[in-house]
Amino acid sequence: MSHTDQENLGELSLLELFRMEMETQSAVLTEGLLGLERDTDATKRLEELMRAAHSLKGAAAIVGRPAAVRIAHAMEDCFVAAQKKQRTISGELIDTLLGGVDLLNRTAEPSEENLASWEASHHEEIEGFLASFSNLAGAVARPSPALVDPLPVLLEEAPPEPPPAASKKLPRETPAEPPPASDSSQTAASDRVLRVTANNLNSLLGLAGEALVASRWLDSFSRDLLHLKRFQNQLGQTLDGLRDFFPETALNAQTSGRLLELKDRVSNCQRSLADRLADLELFERRFVNFSTRLYHEVLDCRMRPFTDGTQGFRRMVRDVANSLGKTVKLEIKGESTPVDRDILERLKAPLGHLLRNSVDHGIEAASDRKSNGKPDEGTVRLEACHSAGMLLITIADDGRGVDLQAVQKAVVRRGLTTLETAQKMTEPELLEFLFLPGFSMKETISEISGRGVGLDVVQTTIKELGGRVRIFSSAGQGTRFQLELPLTLSLIRALLVEIAGEPYAFPLARVDTALKLPRDQIKSVQGRQHFALLDVQVGLVAAHQVLALEGSPPAEGDVSIVVLGDKTARYGLVIDRFLGERELAVRTLDPRLGKVKNISSAALMPDGSPALIVDVDDLTRSIENLASSQGLSRLDSETDSAAAKKRKRVLVVDDSLTVRELERKLLDTGGYAVDVAVDGMDGWNAVRTGHYDLMVTDVDMPRLDGIELLKLVRQDNRLKALPVMIVSYKDRPEDRSRGMDAGADYYLTKASFHDETLLHVVTDLIGRADA
Repeated sequence: MSHTDQENLGELSLLELFRMEMETQSAVLTEGLLGLERDTDATKRLEELMRAAHSLKGAAAIVGRPAAVRIAHAMEDCFVAAQKKQRTISGELIDTLLGGVDLLNRTAEPSEENLASWEASHHEEIEGFLASFSNLAGAVARPSPALVDPLPVLLEEAPPEPPPAASKKLPRETPAEPPPASDSSQTAASDRVLRVTANNLNSLLGLAGEALVASRWLDSFSRDLLHLKRFQNQLGQTLDGLRDFFPETALNAQTSGRLLELKDRVSNCQRSLADRLADLELFERRFVNFSTRLYHEVLDCRMRPFTDGTQGFRRMVRDVANSLGKTVKLEIKGESTPVDRDILERLKAPLGHLLRNSVDHGIEAASDRKSNGKPDEGTVRLEACHSAGMLLITIADDGRGVDLQAVQKAVVRRGLTTLETAQKMTEPELLEFLFLPGFSMKETISEISGRGVGLDVVQTTIKELGGRVRIFSSAGQGTRFQLELPLTLSLIRALLVEIAGEPYAFPLARVDTALKLPRDQIKSVQGRQHFALLDVQVGLVAAHQVLALEGSPPAEGDVSIVVLGDKTARYGLVIDRFLGERELAVRTLDPRLGKVKNISSAALMPDGSPALIVDVDDLTRSIENLASSQGLSRLDSETDSAAAKKRKRVLVVDDSLTVRELERKLLDTGGYAVDVAVDGMDGWNAVRTGHYDLMVTDVDMPRLDGIELLKLVRQDNRLKALPVMIVSYKDRPEDRSRGMDAGADYYLTKASFHDETLLHVVTDLIGRADA
C-alpha cells in the first residue's frame, strides 16, 4: 500500500497493519488457487494456501473482524482436508474460494466505527458464501474459533511467515547499541532496512541525476583543453618557423636569445598543460564512474520487480475467459525485471486493458481453435525486459490476429475515410486506426468491450510516460502489442535543439525523425509548404511561430527539421540547429506557473544551465489549431535564402483551387515569390500581416468578396498604395467599371489571360521579379 512508503510501521494502527497483511495474503491465495487449478505442484500450493488462510484468521481475530475469521477458518479447513486427501478441490470449488478471497478483502475495508453496520448490511452475503462453501467443501472439520480471547488462538499455532516470493519486505527494528559484530551478526546488520519517504527518495534521485548530468560537463571541458593544447603546439611551430625565416646574419645575439627564451616558455606551458590535462582526464573518469554508480544505486531503491505490478492479472484473465466461455492461460515472463515504481503504478490500467483485449478480441473460441489445429486453451504472454536503455513490455496472444478487412469496414462505417482510400492503406496504417478515440471493432456493447474506450487511453498513458506503443498482427497467428518506455522518469534521452538562441529538448521516444533538408526540396501546395518523407507529404512549420518566439531560423544552408507526430498526422518543425542527443535530468516546473503551453518540464544541461522539455502532444495541438484557423505562416520569410528574399512578393487571392494554383505557378515561373489565400477574409488577414508588392484577387469569393477586400486595402493607410490586380470571369463593362472604381490598378478576365498576358501586366505594375 502506498502509505507504507511514507510512514514507519510502528506508527500504523492495527487495522492498517491488518489491511497490509490482507493485501499480501490475498495475493498469495489468488496465485495459489490459480496454480492449483492447473494442478502444478499441488502439495506446495496447498501448504501455501493453508498458511495464508491461517495467518489471516489470526490477524482478523486480533482486530476483531469475526466475518473474516469465519471465512478464513472455513478456507483453512478446506485446504487442510485437501492436504490429507480427504477432499478434492474442483474447478467449481476454486471459483467459490476465489469469491471468498474477494469477500475477505472487503472485510478489511470498513473502519472500526462502521464495522457493525457493514457486517449487518453484508450478513446475507457472508452467510450465503459460507453455506454454499459448506455444500461444496463439506462440513468444516473444526468449530469456528471464538473471538472472546483471540490470543490463545495465536499461541496455539503461531502464524507462519508468508512465502518469500509474495511477501513484502518489512523493516526490522535493530538495537541502538548492537553487540560486537561476528560474521553472522555482520551479515544480519547488512540486511537492516532504513525507511525513507517517497518524497525523500525522489529528491535524492533528482540530485543523483543532476550529478550524473553534471559529470558530462567535464568531457566538453577536456575537449576545450585539447584545443588549447593544439593551439600551443601551433604557437611553438610558428616560433620555430619564425627563427628559420630570418637568416643567421639578421639575428643579433639579443634577439636570438629572446626567441630561445620564448620557445622554452612555450614548451614549459605545453608540458604543464599536458600534465594538468592528464590529471583532469583521470578525475573525469573517476567522477563519471562515481556519479553513475551513485545514480544507479539510488535508482535501484526506486525500482520494484515487474511482478509487483502484475498481481491480479492471472485472476482477471481467468475470469474474463470464463465469462466468454473460453479457456486461456496467462504466461508472465521477466517478473524480476526492475521497473520504476511510478511507471509500474501507472502501467497497471493499460496492461489490464490490453490483456482483456487479447482475451476478448484475440483468442478464438475453443471450437474455432480446434478447427485451425490449435489447442483448445489459448495463451496470452506478458513479458518485460530491458533493451537498449529502455523498458520493453510485450503483450502477445496466439489468437486469430487482427482482421484487416473488418478494420477497413469499421473505418468506412464510421466515416473516417472512403472505401477506395481504405483499400489502398497498408497494414500498419490500418492498425493505427485502432488507437483512435471511440474506435471499436464491435458493433455491440458488452461489459468487456464495444464502447471504443481503451486503446486510445492506453496510447495516451504510454505517451505521458514518455514512451510509445506499437501493434503487430499476423492472420491466424496472433497479435502483439509492444510498449517501449524509459527506465525511469528522472532522466530522459532527448534530442537537443536550438530555437531563438535557447536550448529545447524533444524526448527521443516522441521524435519520428530529424534531418537536414535542402531548400530546393521544399514545395508549396495551396499555400502550405511541404516536403516528401518516404513518399509522404509532411507539412513544414516554423518553431518560432508555434512557440511565439522572436527571430527566425537561419536564412542560408539546409533547413534543420524535427519531424513529430505519427502516420496519421506528421509535422516538420523547422528549428535553428541541432545540438545533439543528450541524457538530461528532468526537473518539474514550479506549480505556481501552472501549465506552461507546449512545455512539459525542464532539465539541467551539463554546465548547469536550464533547458525546456517540449510537451510534444501539446505542441502538436498548437500546430493543428494554427492550421485549422489558417494561421500558419509560410516559411519563405524564415527559410528563403538572402537572394530569394530580394524577390518581389505577390499575394494571390482566389477561392478556386485550379485558378489559384495556375496563377501561383505562372508567377513562380516568372521569378516572383508567391503566397496564396483561399478567400477574401484569408487574403485580408494575409495582406495585413505580410509585406507584398502586389495583390491579385478574384471578385466572387465566400466570407469577403474581392471588391470589399479592395475597399479595405484602400482604406488602410499602410496598404492604400499597394498595387492590386483583379482577375475575374466577369467581363461586362459594368463589372470592369465596378472594380476600377473600387481602386483596382488593372482588371483582367480569366477567359482571356494566358502566360504572357498575366506576366506582362504584373511586370508593368511592379517591374521584374528581381528588379
